[in-house]
Amino acid sequence: MPRSLSGVCRILRSLGDESRLKIALALREQSLCVCQIVELLRLAPSTVSEHLTTLRAAGVVTARKQGRWMHYRIAADGRELLKSVLGWAGADTASHGMRNRLRRVLSMDPSELCRRQKREEEARRGSSVNSAE
Repeated sequence: MPRSLSGVCRILRSLGDESRLKIALALREQSLCVCQIVELLRLAPSTVSEHLTTLRAAGVVTARKQGRWMHYRIAADGRELLKSVLGWAGADTASHGMRNRLRRVLSMDPSELCRRQKREEEARRGSSVNSAE
């Protein structure tokens, strides 16, 4: 756990964004790969990557590479502080809906999920190129 006031402030600032708080809530129980977080939040992969970078820089999450996938989890150092903060957020009705979405995401094959997201991203890029012509 961060011992300095500035470390605690850095963690709290990183959780001051709703999407980053949702990521931390999702990671409370288990690690997730980026494609699962993208599916859960329904955000662009680049946006999720920026949020994860912020959380990682603050020491909220850690990452490990497993094959092609990056898996994120709550960092051991900040677990106690996060437990308190996330306890406040976890009672919210919206977090119950997110838990249901998380169960659905966890039931999906991560390989297929990543392939589908890649196809969707390529389709978006192709349609934006066609509309620019």
